[in-house]
Amino acid sequence: MRWSDPDSFGHVNHARALSLLEDARLAMAGPGDRDLILARLEVDYLRQLYYRVGERLCVRSWITRLGTKSLTMRQELTQDDRVAIRADSVVVLFDFTTDASRAMTEAERAHWSRFAGS
Repeated sequence: MRWSDPDSFGHVNHARALSLLEDARLAMAGPGDRDLILARLEVDYLRQLYYRVGERLCVRSWITRLGTKSLTMRQELTQDDRVAIRADSVVVLFDFTTDASRAMTEAERAHWSRFAGS
């Protein structure tokens, strides 16, 4: 977490917490995966998240569905060994030249399949 993430009560701002999930999501992408866009994000804030100097949080991420043009990912951000935020996101493979979604290649399917399950 960053020093600028909490509010005046020491709680991490909800929008800042989403950037932690985004960082973890992007870290899963394979080399050259720059054509992914977020199409849907559903978030459950289960408990307050606190800023603590030097603390490293854990984000667990896995794929729950692999489609033809998209994938669904579940993420859980934990603090004190308890899930604080749970999110389900749909990520679409996108062709920016044609401004449309595109089919997943076999190499991409193999890459994302490594993260399937819980």
